[in-house]
Amino acid sequence: MAGKPEPQQPEPHEEEVTCEGQGFAENDPEGLICSSKSMSEYLTRLPWCLLLLISLGLFLLMLATLAQVSRIRGYPQGQTPNQQDSSSLGMLAAVPHEQTHFSLEQIQQQLTQINASLAGLCRPCPWDWELFQGSCYLFSRTLGSWEASASSCQDLGAHLVVINSVEEQLFLKYWHIRKNQLTWIGLSDHRHEASWQWVDDTPLRLSFWREGEPNNEGDEDCVELAEDKWNDKKCTANNFWVCELPSAPCPGR
Repeated sequence: MAGKPEPQQPEPHEEEVTCEGQGFAENDPEGLICSSKSMSEYLTRLPWCLLLLISLGLFLLMLATLAQVSRIRGYPQGQTPNQQDSSSLGMLAAVPHEQTHFSLEQIQQQLTQINASLAGLCRPCPWDWELFQGSCYLFSRTLGSWEASASSCQDLGAHLVVINSVEEQLFLKYWHIRKNQLTWIGLSDHRHEASWQWVDDTPLRLSFWREGEPNNEGDEDCVELAEDKWNDKKCTANNFWVCELPSAPCPGR
């Protein structure tokens, strides 16, 4: 109709839709893109002190990250911090144990040395006694009758020598030849004639008589060692004598 003004079309403009107080463009129907106008207004409204705190936090975070990186580089290659700490703790824990073990070894070595020294100082026989095959022998320096000789040995906790082997006879022969002495041994038949018996009450099984002995000439009931053979003789005669007793075991033997 003439003279009727035409309705004016609204100019296209960017309609803003707010979401939680923030503006978004109309061509972003899902509200994923914020308009630059609303973002700038939002940033303008942020307090300056909050921005300062955020910047300080980022700076501290960067410092902590650099420090951690430097610490990791300081560990041996292929070893993590936890492994390094565990190794350090293990070494600290092992030191007292190793020291204790070393001390025990030292004590054991010292005890071994002491035992060896004692074994070297140990005398299985009393002083002035001679050791042979597990027995100790004392060769007297005085003379006496067979009975007095037997009593002297008993007073020492021993007895007149009892010869049980060829080796023992040779041992006594060596001493007899060296000292050239007639010596009483622990054999007699004074209890029963011609029944020879040792002082330890064992019967005679092994003998080393001289040729023609024993002959019991003049009531000879006791036996002496003459050179390397035996001879029966009167028990009242004065001879040297030999005492015998078992040897004592030494420590560690």
